[in-house]
Amino acid sequence: MRNLHAVVLMLAVICGVIPVRAQTYDPSYPVCMKVYSGHLGGGEWIDCSYSSLPQCQASASGRAAMCVINPYFAYGQMAPPRAYRRGYPRY
Repeated sequence: MRNLHAVVLMLAVICGVIPVRAQTYDPSYPVCMKVYSGHLGGGEWIDCSYSSLPQCQASASGRAAMCVINPYFAYGQMAPPRAYRRGYPRY
């Protein structure tokens, strides 16, 4: 039984030490640019500071990068405004 407790404790410590990855998308902007730095330790990073696809594509031109729609954009999930109905008011 002691071995079981020791194994469970050791697994809990190992799981608590493993680094977690933070959210990479900034929910303030609708468009993000994924930049690929290469295979020599650079990896890739995401820059979410663009308000339109043409703006992002102009910055990505000539670079190893691509523009994507931000899946976590804060205002992207808002319901469309209701249509205003003209006519006589109903009482």
